[in-house]
Amino acid sequence: MALRTLDSLGSLAGKRVIVRVDFNVPLKDGVITDDGRVRAALPTLNHLINQGARVIACSHLGRPDGAPDARYSLEPVAQRLSELLGKPVAFARDTVGPSARDAVGALEDGDIAVIENLRFNAGETAKDEATRHAFAQELAQLGDVLVSDGFGVVHRKQASVYDLAELLPSAAGYLIEKEVDVLDRLTEKPERPYAVVLGGSKVSDKLGVIEHLLPRADKILVGGGMLFTFLAAQGHKVGKSLLETDQIDTVKGYIATAKEKGVELVLPVDAVMASSFSADADHVVADADALEDTPFGAEGMGLDVGPRTAEIFADAIRTSRTVFWNGPMGVFEMPAFAAGTKTVAAALTEVDGLSVVGGGDSAAAVRQLGFADDRFGHISTGGGASLEFLEGKKLPGLEILGWQ
Repeated sequence: MALRTLDSLGSLAGKRVIVRVDFNVPLKDGVITDDGRVRAALPTLNHLINQGARVIACSHLGRPDGAPDARYSLEPVAQRLSELLGKPVAFARDTVGPSARDAVGALEDGDIAVIENLRFNAGETAKDEATRHAFAQELAQLGDVLVSDGFGVVHRKQASVYDLAELLPSAAGYLIEKEVDVLDRLTEKPERPYAVVLGGSKVSDKLGVIEHLLPRADKILVGGGMLFTFLAAQGHKVGKSLLETDQIDTVKGYIATAKEKGVELVLPVDAVMASSFSADADHVVADADALEDTPFGAEGMGLDVGPRTAEIFADAIRTSRTVFWNGPMGVFEMPAFAAGTKTVAAALTEVDGLSVVGGGDSAAAVRQLGFADDRFGHISTGGGASLEFLEGKKLPGLEILGWQ
């Protein structure tokens, strides 16, 4: 079955439309540091507002453990949404209580309200189905229709994502529709050559993706902290770099499978080794087979791919027609160890084809490093959801919308 989209709901003028968005944005001292997820919701929200719907946006933010916590209030998000929409956005100080009911009751056609953090109610993430369903029933009383547009949570069986879609007529918003289309292209019929660029801390976080995409990709590039497990699997010493010793045999298997299937496995030829994990640590570039032959010896730790590796990766990316990238190449938050990630990001902007930044830390990195969203084919809003989709897993928040 195909994904149910907005068109399947017909005219929504005058209807109360609950939109499950993903406003799980980073906050520092109550200020949003990256509003990418809020901006990603605008096409769907504007469409509904322009139709004359009465829009109720709901989301989680952080992990407040099922009780109100001012640190995770959505009020700053409602304020930012008002600025982006150029119109007032009402804010309810609870999820299904009197404030939410009053805010929804006051909506006129084309108005929008944001209700407070869904995870302030334990029912949102409850493992017990009855508890979760009871909360969904309370949410359902606020609206006539559900538009699901929070891609970052579709891999979770949660009240507002799954149970609510059983209770109300439901369909995917434009963001989920786009995410599914792009990720489906990456797994089904990618234009070739197809390169997968993987970084981040741990191999164990990417096992399913490597296994699922290894037979489908032409090139797999490995950077980030996980590179040291690959180098160790080749017999190299890696000092105090991040290393998952329990994954070495698994990685050896991937190296063998890549060779057997003719997939080009591109591993680093050099790395930036540092004296410690700090922004001002002494650091040098070392060849992959000599990571401990530095002034730091066996105490050194790798915090970025080296410049030669970055250029090799960039060439492999630029000569591909489809590129999926998930995970930074180094500790990009520290300027001294951001060069590898920045080189990879720049190369993605030059791809003549489809370039996809796979959400999470990768999305944060490209914005922090000064790249505009429109320089990439697509920036996913769901790191974990993107990975699970590409692993071939069933995602309950998509299945309930008809996706098979």
